[in-house]
Amino acid sequence: MERLQKVIAASGITSRRKAEGYIVEGRVKVNGVVITELGYKVKKGDIVEVDGEQIQKENKVYYVMNKPKKTVCTLSDEFDRKTVVSLIDSPERIFPVGRLDYDTSGVLILTNDGEFANQIIHPAYHIPKTYDVMITGILTTPQIKQLEKGIELDGVMTLPAKVRIRRKDLALKKTKLDLTIQEGRNHQVKKMMEYFGYEVTSLHRKSIGFLKVDDMSQGDYRLLKPYEVKRLRALAMKGKEE
Repeated sequence: MERLQKVIAASGITSRRKAEGYIVEGRVKVNGVVITELGYKVKKGDIVEVDGEQIQKENKVYYVMNKPKKTVCTLSDEFDRKTVVSLIDSPERIFPVGRLDYDTSGVLILTNDGEFANQIIHPAYHIPKTYDVMITGILTTPQIKQLEKGIELDGVMTLPAKVRIRRKDLALKKTKLDLTIQEGRNHQVKKMMEYFGYEVTSLHRKSIGFLKVDDMSQGDYRLLKPYEVKRLRALAMKGKEE
């Protein structure tokens, strides 16, 4: 037997956390009976419905894409901008794992596995993510040390970051750097630079853990290999323990 929220997440409808909300809100039925108990366990053969529709267990798929600029990490867009999901020809109903901004490119995972997605993006799992960043301004040594110790954003300290300066253009007052963070807060890299008064003019996610897209053009994608999915799960669990 499996917990009801896990069964819902396994169908690809939503994440386990959101599934718990659906249960509490009375939107879930098992064998025609509304269930609001989060600890409820589903037996083999039980019929589970969400908002009146029976769920089916989906075949789990995992893609990695080199997200192109001028695309959004949503399933649809009110301004009719191109979505990352529309670029992938998949029979399964997939969604992006986390978000990259409209003007940001780089490594993006898409899947229909809500539990896996949560492990990748939840701050508790501490998977390192490295970004290629260009800013207006010259990042100073004291500022680098602050980033490496952690700075306060929105009232919460960031985890220690790694900074590698790749180029300082003193004439144009620009700095190109690699920044590795362990979290995935909203607009985190841009906010970290804004903390010092700098504007990010170019942003590309180079890697999530070991996963890179150096050999892929923007917009290209591929299925993750089973061992890559396994390694990402292991990396997430290792990060949670540290």
